[in-house]
Amino acid sequence: MKMVQPAFIPTSDGTAAPPLSERAARKASALKELNRTVEACRNCALGSGRTQAVPGGGNPDARLVFIGEAPGANEDKQGIPFIGSAGKLLTKNLERNGISRDEIYICNIIKCRPPSNRDPLPAEIAACEGFLHRQLEIIQPKIICTLGRFAAAVLMNAPIKIMQIHGTWHEYRQIPFFISLHPSAVIYQQKNRALFEADMDALAQRYRELEGDNSTSTIEPSTSATPTT
Repeated sequence: MKMVQPAFIPTSDGTAAPPLSERAARKASALKELNRTVEACRNCALGSGRTQAVPGGGNPDARLVFIGEAPGANEDKQGIPFIGSAGKLLTKNLERNGISRDEIYICNIIKCRPPSNRDPLPAEIAACEGFLHRQLEIIQPKIICTLGRFAAAVLMNAPIKIMQIHGTWHEYRQIPFFISLHPSAVIYQQKNRALFEADMDALAQRYRELEGDNSTSTIEPSTSATPTT
């Protein structure tokens, strides 16, 4: 595939990654334009109270995308998703399964931190979720993993009970997506550690199957989610 110069993405240690392919460079450009829109957004009150928006980050051509709930205090300060304690736990479990943060893309349904890390309000989700759908449209991942109940509910367009539905496969606009506990569920309740680790193991197994097949592997969802519009 033709390579374009210069086009780099930052790795998790701040160094420059190898040049992007032409396809990845187009996606990176589209995400950069979207990020500017997110940074200028004031569609809800969160836009006025944030330090900075946190659109997302990672490989623009990722085959695996993680979606969380909202930025925390560390993310709000630095503008980078999942760099706090929950992010470190996620990274640890990814690495345990042979997956690097540099090969994935990660974002949240809400791009600005809610006060005191409270749950996002329905109006805030409604004002922000269009950005998420556009990110997925640009990246076109092969697998999505939602972390926690809010992200899963957005993709399913319905309320869910995370302790009943985590560890299962569904579908979003013909893309398989896996529902996992949020890593913060472990931080606040250590009894959830084994459940979260099992979720990550199951996701990694399917991801490895996809990577081994390289392009044609299919994952049968256990339940189909109603696509959002």
